[in-house]
Amino acid sequence: MKSDIILSGVGGQGILSIATIIGEAALDEGLHIKQAEVHGMSQRGGDVQSNLRLSSDPIRSDLIPYGTADLILSLEPMEALRYLPYLSGKGWVVTHSVPFINIPNYPDPEKLIEELNRLPHVVLLDVEKLAKECGAPRSSNMVLLGAASDLLHIGIEKFEEGIRRVFGRKGQEIVEANITALRCGRDAAKSIIDQKMKQ
Repeated sequence: MKSDIILSGVGGQGILSIATIIGEAALDEGLHIKQAEVHGMSQRGGDVQSNLRLSSDPIRSDLIPYGTADLILSLEPMEALRYLPYLSGKGWVVTHSVPFINIPNYPDPEKLIEELNRLPHVVLLDVEKLAKECGAPRSSNMVLLGAASDLLHIGIEKFEEGIRRVFGRKGQEIVEANITALRCGRDAAKSIIDQKMKQ
C-alpha cells in the first residue's frame, strides 16, 4: 500500500491540521510516513504546499516525483491545478470548489472549475457550506479530509482517533465538531467517488 499526497491551499485554512491527522491515522495503521516541510507563505492568505507520503514499505524520500502523486488534497481550486503535473494518470483531486481570491490577477473562477471538471478523477465540494450545514462551521478542513478518506485506504475510525488526539486539549465540543465534519465530508463524497470509479 502507498499513498503519495500533495496537500495545498492558503495559509490559515488548516492544511497543517489535515497533514497531522493523516499522519496520526497512518501511524496508528502501522504505516511508514514521510512529510516534506511545508513550503510557501505561512501567513494567512499565502500559498501553502506539502508532500505527504504513506507506505506499508520503508520510504526513502520525502519528495513526490512528477506524475506519481495518488492524491491532490486542496482547500483552494487554483492551488489544486497548480500541482497537476505531480498527479499520476490514475490519481485523484479532492478540492474545495470555492476560490480564495487573494491576488489581483486571479484566474476566472468559472474557467478554473471547468478545467477541474475535465479531470477523470475529481471531487469538487463546497466544504465551507457543508461544514456549516453539519453544524461545524470552523471545520471545513475536516470536511475536505473526510471527502478524501476513502481514497487513503485507512479506516475512518483511525482518522477519528487522530482527531481526538490532535484536538483533545481543546475540549470535547471541538473534538466532536471535527469528527462530525469528517463524517459529513465522507458522506458527501462517497457517491461521487463510487460513480467515477465505475466510469
